[in-house]
Amino acid sequence: MEVRARDVIYLDNNATTQVAPEVFEAMVPFLTDLYGNPSSVYTFGSQVAKAVEAARERVAALIRCAPQEVIFTSCGTESDNTAIRSAIQTTGLSHIVTTRVEHSAVIRHCAALEKSGHAVTWLDVGPSGILDPAQVERAIRRDTAIVSVMAANNETGVLFPVEEIADICRARGVLFHTDAVQMPGRARIDLSLCRADFLSLSGHKFHAPKGIGALFVRRGVPFASQCLGGGQEKGRRAGTENTPAIAGLGRAAELAMEDAVEKHARMRRLRDRLETSILALIPGTRVNGDPSRRLPNTSNITFDRIEAESLLLELGRHGICASTGSACVGGSPKPSHVLTAMGLNSPAARGAVRFSLSDLTTEAEIDRTLGALPPLVKKLRAVLPPLP
Repeated sequence: MEVRARDVIYLDNNATTQVAPEVFEAMVPFLTDLYGNPSSVYTFGSQVAKAVEAARERVAALIRCAPQEVIFTSCGTESDNTAIRSAIQTTGLSHIVTTRVEHSAVIRHCAALEKSGHAVTWLDVGPSGILDPAQVERAIRRDTAIVSVMAANNETGVLFPVEEIADICRARGVLFHTDAVQMPGRARIDLSLCRADFLSLSGHKFHAPKGIGALFVRRGVPFASQCLGGGQEKGRRAGTENTPAIAGLGRAAELAMEDAVEKHARMRRLRDRLETSILALIPGTRVNGDPSRRLPNTSNITFDRIEAESLLLELGRHGICASTGSACVGGSPKPSHVLTAMGLNSPAARGAVRFSLSDLTTEAEIDRTLGALPPLVKKLRAVLPPLP
């Protein structure tokens, strides 16, 4: 049965977000009347180019950097891959430092580089998902090309000490990249305080469309383009600009800055209400990740004696969308690499559900979720065998 969007309670915003109406409106002119190529020299193209540069200024304002330090990409994955590969090529060094809880865009890329002969140091996190910056300092070697550590974990919402890590890297003369995809609209990004050399963003995580991202490259940092062709993005990323999506990203950046403190506080209040109510109403539940050092919208909860996939299917029948930290590989459910790295055993990791809110989440949606969840868990525990 088809589920209509208006009937959905969407609590999977760390996966993707709804395109904001204001963002859609900003995109429409470049899908209709203003369809010129921004690289063209005539006026019809140059007025489109002005819109691209206006969006670049808005993204720069969001992360507090200079507009010329922003490169538009297709997504966070491209930004992550580009930063790491550029560092290897420009430094001529072959060692990478990263963590075991990164997004797959970093983990799989580093694993592929490792297979091709590069050395990778994989850093562990503690039971609360926190990374000790001292580990980074100990891991840096003379041949380290780059350190890549995410700003916020996509599964648990745990925040990483990227400002301190950036300072360590700068003192050691090593490039530092952070995947900050989960941050906009949920936490402040200030590149005047965090001295990262590279930072990745993805528009669809904060109410822009899919297929648009950005990479911050600090002025003066050597950079090797990974997409060769025309001279777009000042020769740093070839390919005709996706003007409608770029315009949408710029508008989304503006929206993320509007009433940010109030929006973050409201998300935290709703998240805390959902979380504390689940823990109170459903026995055998616990939160994964540091309770305070995390994004205000994210709650990762283990439900004992439950296979999370089964619970998500039941929630989906009630129009409630959440997600699991597990992934199916070859048809066999595998525990989340993030939760496993935090020390959770297989049943606890496989019973984990991530709820992630946005600034569009309502009190009524939390009420409906709390009404549906306890009886569904009780039902599943009664009919399903214990997890092995």
